[in-house]
Amino acid sequence: MAQLEILVYPDERLRQISQPVIEVDDEIRSFISDLEETLSSLPGCVGIAAPQVGRLERIIIIDVSSRQHHKNHGHRVLINPLITFKEGDVVGREGCLSVPDYTGKVSRSKNIAVTAQNELGTHVKYEMVGYEARALQHEIDHLDGKLFIDSLVGKRNDLKKRTDF
Repeated sequence: MAQLEILVYPDERLRQISQPVIEVDDEIRSFISDLEETLSSLPGCVGIAAPQVGRLERIIIIDVSSRQHHKNHGHRVLINPLITFKEGDVVGREGCLSVPDYTGKVSRSKNIAVTAQNELGTHVKYEMVGYEARALQHEIDHLDGKLFIDSLVGKRNDLKKRTDF
């Protein structure tokens, strides 16, 4: 396993659309192990997407279980995730490994349903709410070449310099 380098905005690779994973094989599982090690090395981080380390495939990992009082499914690897249902909108502040110095307010769906494959290639379905739903939507945006700074809401103070270093 290896820790992977995080791409930082304005790296153009962050703006590219990721391709679907055709087969979940040993090479993909090895990459997922590296991605998991990278995520675990970043305290406070709740998600990572393959494009953030320069791999343009539809793979994400989310785990918001460290955030108390947020309903969640724990550590999840999602390959080729597809949101099949969205409901409600809520504005919240987000940050990102690839935009490390700023946070901003973004509107996301409050409730979602998603289908994907896990690291074994098994098809899975989840219903997510609140913070977990926000984290998943944020990571899926990465797969589509989008960053949270593309979706800022409000008239002022949308983007703030991060002060929690």
